[in-house]
Amino acid sequence: MIQVYCKNTGTTKSFREGTTLLDMLPEFEFERPYPIVSAKVNNVSQGLKFRVYNSRTVEFTDATVPSGMRVYIRSLCFLLCKASKDLFRGSKIYIEHPISHGYFCELVKQDHSPLTPEDVEKLKQKMRLLVEKNQPFHRFEAPIEQVIDIMHKTGAEDKVKLLETSGQVYMDYYALGKTKDYYYGRLVPSTGYLSVWDLKMYHGGMLLVGPSKHNPTKLAPYVNQPKTFKMFSENRRWNEIMGLNTVGDLNKSLLAGNGSDLIQIAEALQEKKIVQIAEDIYKRYTGPNKVRLVLITGPSSSGKTTVSKRLAVQLKACGLRPLTFSTDDYFVDREKTPLLPDGTPDFDNFDTVDHAALEADLMKILNGEEVEVPEFNFTTGKREYNGRKYKLQPGNIVVLEGIHALNPKLTDKIPGRKKFKIFISTLTGIALDNHNCIPTSDNRLLRRIVRDYNKGAFTARQTISQWPKVRAAEDQWIYPYQENADVMFNSAYLVEFAVLRNHAEPILSSVPKNCPEYAEAHRLLKFIHYFVPVPDNEIPPTSLLREFVGGSSFKY
Repeated sequence: MIQVYCKNTGTTKSFREGTTLLDMLPEFEFERPYPIVSAKVNNVSQGLKFRVYNSRTVEFTDATVPSGMRVYIRSLCFLLCKASKDLFRGSKIYIEHPISHGYFCELVKQDHSPLTPEDVEKLKQKMRLLVEKNQPFHRFEAPIEQVIDIMHKTGAEDKVKLLETSGQVYMDYYALGKTKDYYYGRLVPSTGYLSVWDLKMYHGGMLLVGPSKHNPTKLAPYVNQPKTFKMFSENRRWNEIMGLNTVGDLNKSLLAGNGSDLIQIAEALQEKKIVQIAEDIYKRYTGPNKVRLVLITGPSSSGKTTVSKRLAVQLKACGLRPLTFSTDDYFVDREKTPLLPDGTPDFDNFDTVDHAALEADLMKILNGEEVEVPEFNFTTGKREYNGRKYKLQPGNIVVLEGIHALNPKLTDKIPGRKKFKIFISTLTGIALDNHNCIPTSDNRLLRRIVRDYNKGAFTARQTISQWPKVRAAEDQWIYPYQENADVMFNSAYLVEFAVLRNHAEPILSSVPKNCPEYAEAHRLLKFIHYFVPVPDNEIPPTSLLREFVGGSSFKY
């Protein structure tokens, strides 16, 4: 017999060796407001069909937990792939990226005819039928060569390339009925678990919508994001031009010795966009609206600071002289910082910034008055005035960067025509394969882990622990205003994960296995191992990535 300690109940029970988590679940009684979809075994995410052969610690999870939601969405993607394969022979389904609280998907039919609302309705009906039948998802483990052969026979060359460059000896794959597929994480036990979802027409493709992360019994609320979708589309076009649609394509190119070229292309694409933004600002500066204030925002670790500095260089090249500062300079004194419900400081709250003082100073500067701009001393937790004075002269333009810069309340007294708003996102434009897209926040979390560690600010465990609060604050204070931007800049870097792997791997490996944060560290470690590593010696000192891996020529 083995001993299993359940975190949900704080109790230990005995089971026979090889008992599944699904069979253990009824033996532990605890409040379950939402269906259990997965579990963590010794802080590693597992499916409910996982068999336990040794004494372990188990925590059962629903879809309000990120690991549980990933299991649900992954299974939902397989459900869609199975339905499309059954209904449209010879077709290919592409699950491309998260958007509008769902996932954008494309169905390419064998005859390449356009997708119709009738097609989408047929898919929905087929998916519902599969859910009603409660068909089991089966997981198999086999030598990598065997899995590659299986994927090759199904015509999944995207998965073949990924697996061929993975460096693994054994690999899992899944089957739903006679349909076999590869997914980089666990699935729910059967299709009957997938009761909350929707599928609708969206920009010529489909939007696959899953449950709300706050209440998994309801659909995630739809949010119209046309500008974000346009940015994804631009990125996808470049990937198609370069023939790099999936990580397998990227790995093959890197192994062929094209790393240097890909780094140069990534830098050129970002610089081209920054130049375009600077030229657009200059046109509006000299135009009838006379733009005088540039506002730059984005979520944590999106590269706001580097983009702001590179933009300032390009504005100077246009003949403008930017006056730059940050909303951080106007933080309230630390003892006045708003608190979260648990009593800890809420540094992302809008009221962390003395927005009345900031807007008053902006108004004075834009009216031609001389203003002494403060600097926040993060050591003392106080706002200080050290003689930095700004006065708008001919050719000057004010550039304000910070997480609340696009919040309308921050600059509501300044006419909209005088403002140019920039939102910086980190939207991964490449997928692991056609059915496994990369979570858009993984870029930023890895960046933040590496930067925090290199600066000696936080360990990987501490950064991972803080991340849920950071993400919640972004949803509340940053993302609601992204579609208000005049322009969106995607700071995702084509070979980013390949470069970050060398930096992140030893840092993530330092997270102890006996702490809750190990679950995320383990997931990220497994994830970055899909990428062929690339040294950062050819990354230029002005690169956005240097803000995180070190070696930047900019002062932060």
